[in-house]
Amino acid sequence: MSREQRDALDATLRSAPRPETRPTPEEQRSGFAAAVTRPAPEGVVTRRTVLGGRPTLELEPAEASARGRLLYLHGGGYVIGSPDTHAGLVGELARRAGLHATSVDYRLAPEHPFPAAVDDGLAAYRELLASGTDPRDLVMAGDSAGGGLSIATLLAAREAGLPQPAAVVVFSPWADLTLAGGSIRSKEGADPIFTEADVRAYADLYVGAGDRAHPLASPVFADLAGLPPLLVQVGSNEVLLDDAVRLAGRAGADGVEVTLEVGPGLPHVFQHHYGRLDEADAALDRAARFLTAHLSAGRPGAAPLEPVH
Repeated sequence: MSREQRDALDATLRSAPRPETRPTPEEQRSGFAAAVTRPAPEGVVTRRTVLGGRPTLELEPAEASARGRLLYLHGGGYVIGSPDTHAGLVGELARRAGLHATSVDYRLAPEHPFPAAVDDGLAAYRELLASGTDPRDLVMAGDSAGGGLSIATLLAAREAGLPQPAAVVVFSPWADLTLAGGSIRSKEGADPIFTEADVRAYADLYVGAGDRAHPLASPVFADLAGLPPLLVQVGSNEVLLDDAVRLAGRAGADGVEVTLEVGPGLPHVFQHHYGRLDEADAALDRAARFLTAHLSAGRPGAAPLEPVH
């Protein structure tokens, strides 16, 4: 992998101007959209639909399997981001896995604080099952806050008596809104994007005076027993490193099949930088293989899905 690519990305991320006063949520949303939005990859068709009462973006690769389905929850601290800002990332994962993907435009804070996002994730998941999607043909993924939300959605589904999907992948999950992980402070200098204050501000907007240790807000404190096989990918140069490590540890302790990958010298959701960072492409390939392997494993005797690279 390329040290030059990692160094160049770190320098680029650090060069982003930091305002003297914290922008409003609306300003943050427009700035985030301008900075990170990448279009869906060539050969991936998109269309707008509704699922669970929320707008969604459907992404269908040209060589998508007839049966596999990916439900994706985007990142953004529960305050910013959308299916449009993540169309490139979701489309790349869907294309490499050969899966039809649905990216949910869940409600954002502060207009819609916790647990609105969890309610929307669960509603989308519930409707997929109710419409006839076999849970053995369904996988989930999410990044950052969407990673924590993916786990929270599956916890809510478990409590509702719904079956679990075949697998779940999370990129740099934000899984502890109490900010108890040591890396929140120890990695602040290494993280080119976030400070502890940044993360705390998002938690303030999402949970406010509520219980930040609630299992559906901070899945590191949840009983994860019964969740599907889990892949956690995180960079070593991010304040949320310990969220990922502790989530994987909690999952393992609760009997969940879990794989943790820590990318040395990599920033938050480094997978966004596919096509210009070798580690991002390799990580997306591994995530795609993980998802398709568990889709195949859910149906004994079924031919394995072939990821599209």
